[in-house]
Amino acid sequence: MPLLTHTRLRASPKNSQHPSQQTPSQTARQAPRTKTASSTPATPPTLSDDRWRASHLGRWLGHAMRRFDARVLELMAHNENVPLALANLAAREQVSAAHVHITRHLGLNGSRLTDLAAQAGMSKQAMGTLVTQCEAWGLVRREADPLDARAKRVCFTPDGLAWLSAFQVAVNQAEDELKAAVGDEVATVIAIGLEAYASA
Repeated sequence: MPLLTHTRLRASPKNSQHPSQQTPSQTARQAPRTKTASSTPATPPTLSDDRWRASHLGRWLGHAMRRFDARVLELMAHNENVPLALANLAAREQVSAAHVHITRHLGLNGSRLTDLAAQAGMSKQAMGTLVTQCEAWGLVRREADPLDARAKRVCFTPDGLAWLSAFQVAVNQAEDELKAAVGDEVATVIAIGLEAYASA
């Protein structure tokens, strides 16, 4: 009988101590391992149809604006009232849609560079580059701001005002062409919708 008891003790597990008698390291080794979330990002689903990229509203708006601005510049290049040097720049596509921002937003009495950049949705540095180019072309000039001796205002030159007048004529003709292409009612809805969306 004592031999049987001795055999059972030898066959018992090595770590058969009561849990209260186990060291922390032994407890940690015996603790069940839990699964941790994988740090690998999930693979995005495969897009089987990407036609939406060519037909969403933002893309159509971008195409329409580029087409409209290109047509305006084309009309200005052939306007006899535009100074020849500026007309040649437009004809050679040296004047881009970015330069049109100045024509759109520069006040008749001049504007500060920071205000001009904000209205065009551009950085001050980017607008400063455009103003420097237009200044070299004779479209604008920098003058002292009568309200702030430390600031400068960007103003149209006489040639710049002639350019602005031609811009108005070109915009009106481009709008008439749009109405002829899509119809007066659709053109009106477009104008109302874009104004409401831009002002929201």
